[in-house]
Amino acid sequence: MCISARGLKRRFGKIVALDGVSFEVPCGGAAALLGPNGAGKSTTLRILAGLLRPDEGEAKVCGYDVQRQPKEAKACMGYLPEDASPFLNLTVRENLEYVAALRGLGDSAVDKALRALGLEDLADRPASSLSRGNRQRLAIALAIMHDPKVLLLDEPLNYLDIPTQEAVIELFNKMNAEGATILVSTHIMAIAERLAKEVFVINRGVLVWRGSMAELREMAAGTGERIEEVVARLMR
Repeated sequence: MCISARGLKRRFGKIVALDGVSFEVPCGGAAALLGPNGAGKSTTLRILAGLLRPDEGEAKVCGYDVQRQPKEAKACMGYLPEDASPFLNLTVRENLEYVAALRGLGDSAVDKALRALGLEDLADRPASSLSRGNRQRLAIALAIMHDPKVLLLDEPLNYLDIPTQEAVIELFNKMNAEGATILVSTHIMAIAERLAKEVFVINRGVLVWRGSMAELREMAAGTGERIEEVVARLMR
């Protein structure tokens, strides 16, 4: 398994953010953590990314324990946080060059990332001058520039206009088709449908349902409900 969460628990004071969350995503898979705001989705991704320590449980990426083997785990993953922010005092290209240097990559990786997100014309602009949507495009470029085996994507289409959303969805699906494992966190069913084959429905820190997107569609067809209505019913 390329992504594994076992018995993850996390509290913030009296608030239970995660209460025993367990799931796995096989290598080459594409899954969605689907749930409302505050369900525990971002907390789960932050634990998988090694940015937050669970109170209990174990998280592995590419077979590496993210707490005991953080260097190895982070080398194989790309992580896009929900409110990603590049270095605002650097240009678009300088942001990419900085991360490329940290990862031991050359100029070709920078140029490839610029092309992948259509940022060539903005390469010499300071990140501080970019619109929120263009900053999101840069954040995506930073997350994928090393061709990660695993992509952890937290609300990846935030701030993007419709044409850019379509281009980014196509990019992620292409990476998945070429072998990358994807876990996307979203509260929007339409995004999960476009990016995932497997679904983990989470609410109030508890995983309440898991299955394939095809199963969700069959459930909706059987009851005459919309998929969104089926998911809402599962979370009650």
